[in-house]
Amino acid sequence: MTGPFTRADLDEVAALVVSSWGSGVDRDWTVPAGTLSWSCAKTADHTVDAVLAVAIFLASRKQDGYPDWGWGEFSMGADPRPDDLVEALGTVTRILSAVIAAAEPGAGAVIWRRPRVVARPAADFAARGALELILHGHDVCAGLGVEFEPPAALSLRLSDHTRDWPHWTNPGWSAPRATGDPWSDLLMGAGRRRTR
Repeated sequence: MTGPFTRADLDEVAALVVSSWGSGVDRDWTVPAGTLSWSCAKTADHTVDAVLAVAIFLASRKQDGYPDWGWGEFSMGADPRPDDLVEALGTVTRILSAVIAAAEPGAGAVIWRRPRVVARPAADFAARGALELILHGHDVCAGLGVEFEPPAALSLRLSDHTRDWPHWTNPGWSAPRATGDPWSDLLMGAGRRRTR
């Protein structure tokens, strides 16, 4: 077992995704994102929303459910520019990192609500946001034909930290296996495959 997945690890994943997406801003973002049916632009837009949502969940400190403010999905519109998506992703990941850093000792919130509502400490929100970042970062890069290869140690810490989380029981997902290639394990566990 490796050490916990940390806020510094989240920052590293964010920098990697932002850099990789940034290298592909001149490519066609209307193509499917890897094996997904969504386009690269729609997947990127969803990723921005998903990471921001994780920050809002923790900032709320709610213990019985997600914040119920009547707001829906944060979206950058029907035809967002790729460079705006890259900038937005960098912004929301810094927001999530700052919310984690500002959390007082013992702070936590609901981190997921399926199959049941579960509250976790602030430190777990780094891994929660990183799952969205790393998997959808891969999806967009696969669609764009951009190299995306997280460091093995980073992938292993994320896999180990989240191994008992219910995400790995979603249809088409399974707990990552230890094959000696942590990035491939993480992708295969989430129903994806390496593109190179």
